[in-house]
Amino acid sequence: MPNSQHNISQFRLHNLWWLLLAVVSIVLDQYTKHLASSQLTFAEPVPVLPFLNWTLLHNYGAAFSFLSDAGGWQRYFFSGLATLVSIAFTVWLMRMPTQLKVLPLAIALILGGAVGNLIDRITLGYVVDFIHLYYQNHHFPAFNIADSSITLGTILLIIDTFFLEKYRIQKAVAQAAPQATKPQE
Repeated sequence: MPNSQHNISQFRLHNLWWLLLAVVSIVLDQYTKHLASSQLTFAEPVPVLPFLNWTLLHNYGAAFSFLSDAGGWQRYFFSGLATLVSIAFTVWLMRMPTQLKVLPLAIALILGGAVGNLIDRITLGYVVDFIHLYYQNHHFPAFNIADSSITLGTILLIIDTFFLEKYRIQKAVAQAAPQATKPQE
């Protein structure tokens, strides 16, 4: 019978670091949104670099303001969805094997970003966006640190899924092959 005390201590020593990373992402997101909300005037760009403005905007929808003019129901829908995804990702993160590195990093970043935007959606009814990238007359929708965490986490999740998982399977097969050829005692 497995020692459940040993399994609990492994979780606390390893996977709590990933949850701490998610918390750091949330704190950075909320702090920068607070700064933007208190220092910027709504919809007035503040030039930072030739391709970057700080522009305070309120996003009532999802990514790229999807469904922002849907009448209000989207606030509850996206809040509920973000809550369910956050719970699922927390459980998934807590159960990650200790040898994985990229996958829990990806999940922690996505979790932190989802919770950061969820806090806005619940407390304000919208998400605070303020990072505005552009090139000449081509403007990328404004975003925030939470969106950046979600994007980076998603990129890492794709890398893990399409490249690193294949490597892990090959490694497991290679390790299992010598054991399969050993004579049974």
